[in-house]
Amino acid sequence: MVKAIFFDFWGTLVENGVYPSPVRQVKNILRLYKTPFPEYIVKFEHAFMTQDFKDLYHAFTNVCKEFDVAPTKHTLDKLVGMWNKNKLLAKPYKDTISSLKKLKKDYKIVLISNTDSFSLKSVMEKYEMKSLFDLINLSCQRGMLKSDPKMFEYALKKLKLEKDEVIMVGDSIPSDIRGAKKAGIKPILIDRNNRRKDFEDRILNLEELNKFLED
Repeated sequence: MVKAIFFDFWGTLVENGVYPSPVRQVKNILRLYKTPFPEYIVKFEHAFMTQDFKDLYHAFTNVCKEFDVAPTKHTLDKLVGMWNKNKLLAKPYKDTISSLKKLKKDYKIVLISNTDSFSLKSVMEKYEMKSLFDLINLSCQRGMLKSDPKMFEYALKKLKLEKDEVIMVGDSIPSDIRGAKKAGIKPILIDRNNRRKDFEDRILNLEELNKFLED
Protein backbone atom coordinates (compact mmCIF):
# COMPACT_ATOMS: atom_id res chain seq x y z
CA MET A 1 0.00 0.00 0.00
CA VAL A 2 1.38 3.37 -1.02
CA LYS A 3 1.75 5.75 1.91
CA ALA A 4 4.10 8.35 0.45
CA ILE A 5 4.94 9.79 -2.95
CA PHE A 6 8.41 11.07 -3.79
CA PHE A 7 8.55 13.79 -6.44
CA ASP A 8 11.36 15.21 -8.51
CA PHE A 9 11.21 19.00 -9.00
CA TRP A 10 12.56 20.24 -12.35
CA GLY A 11 10.61 18.91 -15.32
CA THR A 12 8.23 17.06 -13.02
CA LEU A 13 6.54 19.69 -10.87
CA VAL A 14 8.10 22.83 -12.34
CA GLU A 15 8.71 23.65 -15.98
CA ASN A 16 11.97 25.27 -16.97
CA GLY A 17 11.99 28.91 -17.94
CA VAL A 18 14.35 28.41 -20.87
CA TYR A 19 14.40 26.02 -23.81
CA PRO A 20 16.29 23.80 -24.40
CA SER A 21 16.50 22.91 -20.72
CA PRO A 22 19.23 24.69 -18.74
CA VAL A 23 21.28 21.52 -18.26
CA ARG A 24 21.30 20.95 -22.02
CA GLN A 25 22.27 24.57 -22.60
CA VAL A 26 25.22 24.16 -20.25
CA LYS A 27 26.33 21.18 -22.35
CA ASN A 28 26.15 23.30 -25.50
CA ILE A 29 27.83 26.35 -23.99
CA LEU A 30 30.74 24.17 -22.84
CA ARG A 31 30.79 22.55 -26.29
CA LEU A 32 30.60 19.04 -24.91
CA TYR A 33 29.14 17.74 -28.14
CA LYS A 34 30.98 14.42 -28.06
CA THR A 35 29.93 13.56 -24.53
CA PRO A 36 26.80 11.34 -24.46
CA PHE A 37 24.03 13.00 -22.47
CA PRO A 38 23.63 10.19 -19.89
CA GLU A 39 27.34 10.43 -19.12
CA TYR A 40 27.29 14.22 -19.12
CA ILE A 41 24.29 14.67 -16.82
CA VAL A 42 25.72 12.49 -14.06
CA LYS A 43 29.02 14.37 -14.08
CA PHE A 44 27.31 17.75 -14.32
CA GLU A 45 24.89 17.11 -11.47
CA HIS A 46 27.67 15.81 -9.24
CA ALA A 47 29.83 18.89 -9.87
CA PHE A 48 26.99 21.40 -9.65
CA MET A 49 24.40 19.95 -7.32
CA THR A 50 26.15 18.26 -4.42
CA GLN A 51 27.58 21.36 -2.73
CA ASP A 52 26.23 24.55 -1.23
CA PHE A 53 28.31 26.99 -3.26
CA LYS A 54 28.89 30.64 -2.38
CA ASP A 55 27.35 31.73 -5.69
CA LEU A 56 26.71 30.53 -9.23
CA TYR A 57 30.14 31.65 -10.44
CA HIS A 58 31.82 29.29 -7.97
CA ALA A 59 29.38 26.53 -8.92
CA PHE A 60 30.00 26.84 -12.65
CA THR A 61 33.75 27.13 -12.13
CA ASN A 62 33.54 23.70 -10.51
CA VAL A 63 31.56 22.40 -13.50
CA CYS A 64 34.19 23.72 -15.91
CA LYS A 65 36.92 21.98 -13.94
CA GLU A 66 34.95 18.72 -13.98
CA PHE A 67 34.91 18.78 -17.79
CA ASP A 68 38.40 20.24 -18.25
CA VAL A 69 37.05 23.45 -19.76
CA ALA A 70 38.75 26.80 -19.08
CA PRO A 71 36.41 28.86 -16.82
CA THR A 72 36.79 32.14 -18.70
CA LYS A 73 34.81 35.19 -17.62
CA HIS A 74 32.85 35.12 -20.88
CA THR A 75 31.86 31.49 -20.39
CA LEU A 76 30.93 31.96 -16.75
CA ASP A 77 28.90 35.09 -17.50
CA LYS A 78 26.97 33.22 -20.18
CA LEU A 79 26.28 30.24 -17.91
CA VAL A 80 25.21 32.37 -14.95
CA GLY A 81 23.00 34.59 -17.11
CA MET A 82 21.22 31.62 -18.64
CA TRP A 83 20.74 29.90 -15.26
CA ASN A 84 19.33 33.07 -13.69
CA LYS A 85 16.95 33.53 -16.60
CA ASN A 86 15.66 30.01 -16.07
CA LYS A 87 15.15 30.69 -12.36
CA LEU A 88 13.28 33.89 -13.13
CA LEU A 89 10.93 32.34 -15.71
CA ALA A 90 10.44 28.86 -14.21
CA LYS A 91 6.95 28.11 -12.91
CA PRO A 92 4.88 25.15 -11.69
CA TYR A 93 2.97 23.19 -14.29
CA LYS A 94 -0.74 23.94 -14.32
CA ASP A 95 -1.60 20.69 -12.54
CA THR A 96 1.14 20.84 -9.90
CA ILE A 97 -0.34 22.86 -7.04
CA SER A 98 -3.85 21.43 -7.22
CA SER A 99 -2.63 17.83 -7.59
CA LEU A 100 -0.23 18.05 -4.67
CA LYS A 101 -2.91 19.54 -2.44
CA LYS A 102 -5.27 16.67 -3.26
CA LEU A 103 -2.61 14.00 -2.79
CA LYS A 104 -1.44 15.49 0.49
CA LYS A 105 -4.81 14.62 2.05
CA ASP A 106 -4.03 10.89 1.81
CA TYR A 107 -0.27 10.57 1.34
CA LYS A 108 3.00 11.92 2.63
CA ILE A 109 4.47 14.15 -0.07
CA VAL A 110 8.25 14.26 -0.42
CA LEU A 111 10.44 16.41 -2.63
CA ILE A 112 13.64 14.62 -3.59
CA SER A 113 15.64 16.54 -6.14
CA ASN A 114 19.04 16.89 -7.73
CA THR A 115 19.37 20.66 -7.66
CA ASP A 116 21.70 23.57 -7.11
CA SER A 117 21.45 25.55 -3.90
CA PHE A 118 19.98 28.68 -5.51
CA SER A 119 17.13 28.27 -7.99
CA LEU A 120 14.85 25.70 -6.39
CA LYS A 121 14.56 27.67 -3.17
CA SER A 122 13.75 30.84 -5.11
CA VAL A 123 11.00 29.18 -7.18
CA MET A 124 9.47 27.51 -4.12
CA GLU A 125 9.33 30.80 -2.24
CA LYS A 126 7.87 32.64 -5.24
CA TYR A 127 5.01 30.15 -5.62
CA GLU A 128 4.62 29.30 -1.91
CA MET A 129 5.27 25.60 -2.47
CA LYS A 130 7.13 24.66 0.70
CA SER A 131 3.98 23.84 2.67
CA LEU A 132 3.00 21.23 0.08
CA PHE A 133 5.75 18.87 1.22
CA ASP A 134 6.12 16.78 4.34
CA LEU A 135 9.84 16.41 3.66
CA ILE A 136 12.29 18.21 1.37
CA ASN A 137 15.43 16.27 0.50
CA LEU A 138 17.90 18.07 -1.80
CA SER A 139 21.18 16.90 -3.29
CA CYS A 140 22.92 20.21 -2.57
CA GLN A 141 22.16 19.77 1.13
CA ARG A 142 22.82 16.02 1.39
CA GLY A 143 26.03 16.05 -0.65
CA MET A 144 24.85 13.24 -2.91
CA LEU A 145 22.65 12.60 -5.93
CA LYS A 146 19.57 10.41 -6.39
CA SER A 147 21.85 7.85 -8.02
CA ASP A 148 22.94 7.10 -4.44
CA PRO A 149 20.36 4.91 -2.64
CA LYS A 150 21.18 6.78 0.56
CA MET A 151 19.17 9.75 -0.75
CA PHE A 152 16.05 7.61 -0.71
CA GLU A 153 17.00 5.75 2.46
CA TYR A 154 17.28 9.04 4.32
CA ALA A 155 13.72 9.97 3.36
CA LEU A 156 12.38 6.53 4.24
CA LYS A 157 14.01 6.69 7.64
CA LYS A 158 12.64 10.16 8.35
CA LEU A 159 9.12 9.04 7.43
CA LYS A 160 9.49 5.60 9.08
CA LEU A 161 8.37 3.85 5.90
CA GLU A 162 9.47 0.80 3.91
CA LYS A 163 10.50 0.78 0.25
CA ASP A 164 7.29 -0.89 -0.90
CA GLU A 165 5.22 1.87 0.74
CA VAL A 166 6.44 4.65 -1.56
CA ILE A 167 6.67 5.46 -5.26
CA MET A 168 8.94 7.90 -7.08
CA VAL A 169 7.63 10.25 -9.78
CA GLY A 170 10.13 11.93 -12.08
CA ASP A 171 10.86 12.92 -15.67
CA SER A 172 14.49 11.86 -15.95
CA ILE A 173 15.35 8.23 -16.67
CA PRO A 174 19.05 8.58 -15.67
CA SER A 175 18.32 10.47 -12.43
CA ASP A 176 14.79 9.60 -11.29
CA ILE A 177 13.91 6.22 -12.77
CA ARG A 178 17.27 4.47 -12.46
CA GLY A 179 17.93 6.10 -9.11
CA ALA A 180 14.65 4.85 -7.65
CA LYS A 181 15.13 1.35 -9.07
CA LYS A 182 18.60 1.21 -7.58
CA ALA A 183 17.09 2.05 -4.20
CA GLY A 184 14.41 -0.61 -4.58
CA ILE A 185 11.57 1.89 -5.03
CA LYS A 186 8.94 1.73 -7.78
CA PRO A 187 9.46 4.58 -10.28
CA ILE A 188 6.78 6.30 -12.37
CA LEU A 189 7.92 8.30 -15.39
CA ILE A 190 6.05 11.54 -16.00
CA ASP A 191 6.22 12.06 -19.75
CA ARG A 192 4.54 15.40 -20.26
CA ASN A 193 5.51 15.59 -23.94
CA ASN A 194 4.40 12.02 -24.67
CA ARG A 195 7.77 10.99 -26.07
CA ARG A 196 8.43 7.72 -24.23
CA LYS A 197 5.56 5.53 -25.38
CA ASP A 198 7.79 2.49 -24.89
CA PHE A 199 7.93 3.06 -21.13
CA GLU A 200 5.31 0.99 -19.31
CA ASP A 201 4.86 2.78 -15.97
CA ARG A 202 4.33 6.34 -17.13
CA ILE A 203 1.86 9.20 -16.85
CA LEU A 204 1.34 12.27 -19.02
CA ASN A 205 0.31 14.51 -16.12
CA LEU A 206 -0.08 14.35 -12.36
CA GLU A 207 -3.80 13.71 -12.54
CA GLU A 208 -3.08 10.30 -14.07
CA LEU A 209 -1.10 9.24 -11.00
CA ASN A 210 -4.23 7.84 -9.35
CA LYS A 211 -4.05 4.66 -11.42
CA PHE A 212 -0.85 3.73 -9.56
CA LEU A 213 -2.33 4.52 -6.16
CA GLU A 214 -5.39 2.29 -6.28
CA ASP A 215 -5.25 -0.71 -3.99
